[in-house]
Order: sequence, then C-alpha cells, then structure tokens
Amino acid sequence: MKALEIEKLRKSYGSTDAVKDISFSVEPGEFFGFLGPNGAGKTTTIKCTTGIASFQWGVIKVFGIDVVVDYREARKKIGLAPQDFNVDIFATPYDILWYVGGYYGIRSASRKKSVDDALERFELGAHSKKQFQALSGGLKRRVMLARAMVHNPDLLILDEPTAGVDVEMRHDLWRYLQDLNKAGKTILLTSHYLEEVDLLCKRIAIINGGKIAAIGDKSEFTSGGRKLEQAYLEIIKEGKLL
Repeated sequence: MKALEIEKLRKSYGSTDAVKDISFSVEPGEFFGFLGPNGAGKTTTIKCTTGIASFQWGVIKVFGIDVVVDYREARKKIGLAPQDFNVDIFATPYDILWYVGGYYGIRSASRKKSVDDALERFELGAHSKKQFQALSGGLKRRVMLARAMVHNPDLLILDEPTAGVDVEMRHDLWRYLQDLNKAGKTILLTSHYLEEVDLLCKRIAIINGGKIAAIGDKSEFTSGGRKLEQAYLEIIKEGKLL
C-alpha cells in the first residue's frame, strides 16, 4: 500500500489547467521532495490531496483511502503545514493546537496530552501562552509543524516549512523533520531551498507547467558529480528529462 497515490490528476481553474494528468506515488516512511517553480502546480496538488480544493479528474488515495469517497478518514491520515500562517494571530500556540485537536475528534480527556506532546516535541512549552503574532518567524514555523502533528497523522505534508527563517532555526527545523522521519513518519516536502531537499529527501519529483517533468531517487539527479540545483535548472529551463 502506498502512503500517497496520485493517478491522472487534473485540476482546472476555468479554462486554465493548473495540473495536467499527473501521476506519482510516495512510499510509507519515505521523505519525498516535490519541487517546481512558482505556479508549477505544487500547491494545487497539495490542496487537492488535503481536500482544500476539488478536482475534476483523477484519483488520490492516502494509505489506500480515497480522498473524495472517504474524505473524513483520508483527512485524518494527513497533517498539513502550509506556507501561509493561516491561524488566528491573536490565539496562543496552546489554543491553536487545542482547537485543531478538537477538529480531529480528539476527546478532551486525551487532547491535553496530545497538545502537550506536540508542544514538547517542537520545544514550544515556554511560548505556549504567547500570542502567535508576538512569536518570531522561526517559532511560528514550529507552531505550524506542531499543529500539523497534533493528531499524529501518518502522512505529513510540508509546503515551504522553513520559508523566512534564519539559518540557525532552519537547521533546528531540519533536525525535527529528520527525527520524525526516522521514527517512521512519511513526509512530502516542497521547498525552494534545494540544499534542504538534498539533505532531507531520498526521492524527488519535479513538476513544471502542471506536468511531472522528472521523478527518481536523489542519486539519479546528482549522478556524475552534479549538484541537485544544476539538475533542477536543466530540467526546468531546458526541458530535459531524466
């Protein structure tokens, strides 16, 4: 069973095809990189997978569960950390996590432990009662990760999770993600920081113009001494395929 299976997904906005019959899969326990320039279709694919956007054609399954046919069960399998800070900026991290725990049906008796565990995992205990707007960019990113993890999903989807944070905090976030993956969590990562994709991901897909331009093990992109950035630019700018 695949952690994520996308078959012939097509998503249109009016007469514009944002995603054009793409197919790929992610294995359980995999750290998978999903790359592409702005407007290539990455976020659209994520929105279709998580139920934020509907789609016209294709099938998406999360651990064998169809995201349309059985949306509620599929959504429980997914934790999403979006690029945007789509939270109440006046709420505290504790309240943000508490609300999300309730959204996923975690009963009050066990929700406190789930929230406390998430705060501890991302070292947010000292900041749990501060307003979100008062936190640094790096701490806000930690809150987004904690929110994505509070219901202990099987698949973690991260859309630019280190955008706008300093180098030290980025390395801290990498450590959190590596620990999660080593513990068996399946992670799909989108990022414009190719050095973090090179560090974290074992397999990579590149989407361009709504189509999968390349997919394979990281070693296939970096063969012959090439850097991942070089291979990426060749595929995006020159239309080369692996």
